[in-house]
Amino acid sequence: MRPSDPTAGHADLDTSPVTGQRRLAGDEGVWSFITADLCLFAVLFLLFMTERYKAPALFETSRQALDPLLGALNTLILLTSSWLVALAVHRAREGQRAAVRRHLTLAMLVGAGFALTKVYEYWHKIDAGITLLTNDFFMFYFALTGLHFLHYVGGMAVLALCLAKTRAEHQDARYLTWLESGGCYWHMVDLLWLVLFPMIYLLRAP
Repeated sequence: MRPSDPTAGHADLDTSPVTGQRRLAGDEGVWSFITADLCLFAVLFLLFMTERYKAPALFETSRQALDPLLGALNTLILLTSSWLVALAVHRAREGQRAAVRRHLTLAMLVGAGFALTKVYEYWHKIDAGITLLTNDFFMFYFALTGLHFLHYVGGMAVLALCLAKTRAEHQDARYLTWLESGGCYWHMVDLLWLVLFPMIYLLRAP
């Protein structure tokens, strides 16, 4: 790299072949997957609301057995983790490899709190005799939060892969696409929980 190059000091990262060109963050295929996934969850949310309308008393009584503080804690955890991932993407665009590693590591450490809280919540419910078969509300509760948890696990795996690539690979435009795609998926996990939390934990029967 020539000393006169204006990108000197920003590592070897080429984010776009055309200066100033606006583009969709991440890979288009990942966005197609995210769109399909959101549509699937939208259908499930609609089913939940339909069944809730049919049996408001049952759903309200069952909802009161949940701990909204745990749901709020998980919301804070995912929002903080998503913020750290966004910072990692921003630092990657600036070519700051060490900062990318630091933010990704923190995002995963904070995100791990979601798993600990969720496992505790599931264990507490099952220990009290509440399962998927208890009633329709808890069928949706375990199904929706369980499906979301699988997405969470996948998101943590993606973040771990991005972190490994940060340590081992050249930080170029291809890597940035990987990181942006992983970040978009992780934000989707966050977004889904932002709908699940009020819908299941907070929404009261009329």
